Amino acid sequence: MFPPVLVDILPFFRGFSQSLQALPPFRRKLPVSMATYGRLIPLEENVGGEQISSIGRGLCVLLGISLEDTQRELEHMVRKILNLRVFEDESGKHWSKSVMDKQYEVLCVSQFTLQCILKGNKPDYHMAMPTEQAESFYNNFLEQLRKAYKPELIKDGKFGAYMQVHIQNDGPVTIELESPAAAVDPKQLAKLEKQQQRKEKTRTKVPSESSRERNAPRSKDDPSASSGAEGDVSSEREP
Repeated sequence: MFPPVLVDILPFFRGFSQSLQALPPFRRKLPVSMATYGRLIPLEENVGGEQISSIGRGLCVLLGISLEDTQRELEHMVRKILNLRVFEDESGKHWSKSVMDKQYEVLCVSQFTLQCILKGNKPDYHMAMPTEQAESFYNNFLEQLRKAYKPELIKDGKFGAYMQVHIQNDGPVTIELESPAAAVDPKQLAKLEKQQQRKEKTRTKVPSESSRERNAPRSKDDPSASSGAEGDVSSEREP
């Protein structure tokens, strides 16, 4: 899968929490093969004016679920998120500790727009997993995170809701991760799928009448059946 360019409408700078309040709601729907997350202090997530989730210091994970994602990709991302060393150690050395090492929190937000493919200036989301299937996949992802870490430290948003996500990004630090299956560009994947479909259609085509005549066995009395005849040569050419 491709690294897409991440474009977030929310500024990720320290001290901007008040200006974020004036931004209109942005739709964070659900339907991942890729997790993009930032190190933050602190974070809150609102739906319809009601705060539904918040964390202190930790990670904000934005998940974009792809049509191609399987349990293999899910398990890979869980391991990466929990073990990636983006925090400082006790001596202040950066990039030394993971979220588990520091016992920090993780907030997950499913964001299907990460699977966007631009067609001109218009975003296309056909590579995102359908909503019902994605919701099940997302819930499984949360379950695996909680099994691998402390359940009470894993928070999530409201699936399929319009939300405002307020992030105070410490750094700022934002890292883009891809699952192993994300190595193929979705445009290339779609092209390969179309090529495969064309091949299958070609295989199932019924031979034309002229093709059947050319491939029919010839009798010994047929002059064109001699080994040196032009008719014999032409019958073996590609149609």
